[in-house]
Amino acid sequence: MTIAVMVVDDQQVVREGLVALLGLLDDVEVAGSAANGAEALALAGRLDPLDVVLMDLNMPVMSGAEATGHLTREHPDVAVLVLTTYSDDASIAGALAAGARGYLTKDAGRHEIGAALRAVVAGQLTFGADVSRQVAGALSGAVKPAPRKESLPDGLTAREAEVLGLIAAGLSNGEIAAELVIGETTVKTHINNAFAKIGVGNRVEALRYAERHGLAREPKR
Repeated sequence: MTIAVMVVDDQQVVREGLVALLGLLDDVEVAGSAANGAEALALAGRLDPLDVVLMDLNMPVMSGAEATGHLTREHPDVAVLVLTTYSDDASIAGALAAGARGYLTKDAGRHEIGAALRAVVAGQLTFGADVSRQVAGALSGAVKPAPRKESLPDGLTAREAEVLGLIAAGLSNGEIAAELVIGETTVKTHINNAFAKIGVGNRVEALRYAERHGLAREPKR
């Protein structure tokens, strides 16, 4: 399959250089070129076939992002692959929101551009390595971490806190073992460790401690 590509860039030397570079790819044919988004829109309607528009962003008359929005609405079968100098969050977000399927910066080489062209024709999203880091960073910043649970008092483990809560509920060692589905010997170990940590010597003191620190709980059984 030969990929028909339109090159859009307002700098003539860059535009001509891209046309020459794409000509070195066996499966790519340059169908046309344009100096701004408005020219690209007018030309897209006359080119058949046209598979991909290799789009710059910062151009006079009509920007690449605006042209991308028009192209994706008027020619949904044509993929837009951004090739620009800018890799800031706003530029990337604007291009993707407009419908671009890929985003490369102008330090991309021939093979990377070729791979990206093939990816967007196949319906895949594709990003240059530096852009991928930007996108990952933006996504991680948009995801709020889960709130941290309050730490348990006196270095208690979660299991020791559970055992103290069940002591406060009035359960015996055997009942605690059945509730937590663990052995009774293990329950005794947890009790001894918990008592040592919180400085109590009996179950009554442990009950008061559990209630004071909000550890008391109702058994499931």
